[in-house]
Amino acid sequence: MSQLDATPQERFNTLIEQFKGMPEVTLGSSEKKGFGSSALQIRGKIFAMLSHDRLVVKLPKGRVDVLVAAGEGERFDPRQDGRLMKEWLSLSPTSQEDWLSLSKEGLAFVGSKR
Repeated sequence: MSQLDATPQERFNTLIEQFKGMPEVTLGSSEKKGFGSSALQIRGKIFAMLSHDRLVVKLPKGRVDVLVAAGEGERFDPRQDGRLMKEWLSLSPTSQEDWLSLSKEGLAFVGSKR
């Protein structure tokens, strides 16, 4: 089964497996509900998560601008009230972008901040 044939949850589970065991990378707490409860994090800061069957990654604003302009996704609106997050991309379900590559970009971006 190719990645595009898998469900969004199956694809995200594959990401979890890829990042499991990496230094300082954790999966959100099962004790926490809501935003980020099952997100991939580095040092407690989210870099990738699944929200409404869409991969959401934290990337530099310029990179998000490029991906949005290319039609690969949109800025993340977690409250669904029009307040968009400039450094967060919500990937379109039809996007051909590689989830692992984008998540690695997110890890590098978030991980570079102290």
